[in-house]
Formats: sequence, C-alpha cells, structure tokens
Amino acid sequence: MELWGRMLWALLSGPGRGGSTLGWAFSSWQPQPPLAGLSSATELVSHWTRVFEKRGIPEARESSEYIVAHVLGAKTFQSLRPALWTQPLTSQQLQCIQELSSRRLQRMPVQYILGEWDFQGLSLRMVPPVFIPRPETEELVEWVLEEVAQRSYAVGSPGSPLILEVGCGSGAISLSLLSQLPQSRVIAVDKGEAAISLTHENAQRLQLQDRIWIIHLDMTSERSWTHLPWGPVDLVVSNPPYIFHQDMEQLAPEIRSYEDPAALDGGEEGMDIITHILALAPQLLKDSGHPPGQEADPAELQRRPSNQHPLFLTAQAFPRGLCHSETSSMQTQLCPVRG
Repeated sequence: MELWGRMLWALLSGPGRGGSTLGWAFSSWQPQPPLAGLSSATELVSHWTRVFEKRGIPEARESSEYIVAHVLGAKTFQSLRPALWTQPLTSQQLQCIQELSSRRLQRMPVQYILGEWDFQGLSLRMVPPVFIPRPETEELVEWVLEEVAQRSYAVGSPGSPLILEVGCGSGAISLSLLSQLPQSRVIAVDKGEAAISLTHENAQRLQLQDRIWIIHLDMTSERSWTHLPWGPVDLVVSNPPYIFHQDMEQLAPEIRSYEDPAALDGGEEGMDIITHILALAPQLLKDSGHPPGQEADPAELQRRPSNQHPLFLTAQAFPRGLCHSETSSMQTQLCPVRG
C-alpha cells in the first residue's frame, strides 16, 4: 500500500497538461521499436525503467516491475520465483510486455493496464473510467470496521448492519465490508453505468452478490431516495469527490485523461456531493432523530449536539464532525475527527 501511495503522490504532483478530460491516449506517443537482445525479466524491467524515466513516466521502475510480473503471472516482481528473474521469456511474453508498456507510455494508470488491483486482500477488476481506490480508501474501511465492532449490531441478527455506500465505483468499499462483516448487507449506488457494471462484476467474482443491492442512481436527483430497498440503513459511507472544479485541469495525465471526472470534481467549493450526503443522511439513517421524508439542512446538522450528529456513518456514530482528509491521493472522506 505504501508503494501505491508513492505512485499516487508522483502522479498527482506531476505537471498539469492541457487536453481533454477523458482522452485515452496522447497524440505525442509513438510505438516503441521491437526489442532486440532482451530475454529475461530482469533485463526487461531495466529496459522499460530507462524508457519510462526518459519519457517522464512517474514511478518508472515500479511501473515496469508490475507489468513484467503481471505477464509472468505474479502480483509483484518481488514475489516471482528467483529462477524466473533470469529465465528467457517467450516471444509471446515479450510482445505482451511491450504492448502493456506502450500503454503506460500513454500515461494509462497501472491498475487499468493490469486490469485488476488488490484492495483489503480482495482482487478487484479495474477498468477505465471507473475511479481507482486509493490507499486512504482502505483507511476508511478500517474506520467503518472499528465503528461496527463497537456497536450492538455487529453481533446482531442476520442482515445487520445494513450499509449504504454512495458512489460505489469499483465496489471496493462495499465488497471489502461484506467480506469482513459476514452478517452485513450493502446497498451500493452510483450514477455511472460503468461503475455499476464493474461493481456487479466484482461482486460476482468474489461471490458476494447475494448480500449486495447495486443500484444505478444519481443521488443529487430529487426523489431518487424515495424507496430504498431493505429500509433505513445503519451506516452511510462515501468516498465523495472534493477536488475544486478549477483544479481539475491541473491533475496528472493518468487521472485527468482516464478516470471519470464525475468521481473527482467536487464543484466550485469542492462540497457539492458532500452537501447532498449531509442533507440526505437523516432520511436514510435509522434513529436519526429526523422525521422520515424531511430534509435536513447541512448547517443544522453542524449545530446538533455531538451525540446526535449524523454526518458520517450512523445517526450517532462519528459525532465529532466532518473532516476533509486531504492526502496525496486528493480524496476527501467523511470521517471522524480524532481527538
């Protein structure tokens, strides 16, 4: 996770470039000439590291190691059997490495190139333009698990807790919670069709489809929450967009040109989706202290006593406020203010 964190930091701190928001290639890229005299995994990693460095690709060595390891059937280069480091590769393997490395030269994120990524011990399918979960997203899952462990529904009846995730993306949060909370159920919503499709696919891959209800839904639409399946929820979790709209063009090419801008753009103040979550929370949560169907104003929620503050996960959980976890992965989480 630390390695991926460094990769994200390099991507996000890289120079901004002009261009379309969702173009999957850069016109300056040219195919690489056929590789000559290279036969082993170690040689291929060294070669593509030099190429990536010359072209200004962030985390050049890590990128080349992931690609070579993937072609050889491993998660990481370090996990390969030492004998494979110097063993000659087949022509098909060499060609595959060249093709995948060429995509990296187009600034495609490694996760999309490999088509999968590990999250909380789960192997998730990854496809553009669905948002790639960051390392801090794993911290969000840990916070949820910590909260559930302290609540009575952690050992309650089947189907508890009932969790709503707003903006499920690849399904990383929902599915990791389901895998670690065997009695839980999840309602996962997203307005992106690609995200909904990918969450379905990952749920099937992990055989968790029976405990998740995946809904194509725009949470900002009026009446979108009129009828929630399974009733009011115990927890609301979200990894919402918060980047200021005017900063979108400054993102690294890996992000700006491949990931869904709707998963990143938080509007002029970076709070568009967060404000909707705050306003809707009393309608969605059990025992929120707010009449069903009556919408709460975010300012009112901020004024509530600390033991009745339905801002993050439950009507009474994480009562100490809303914090913006501004990290190298440029994400905000509705999370507890510790201390």
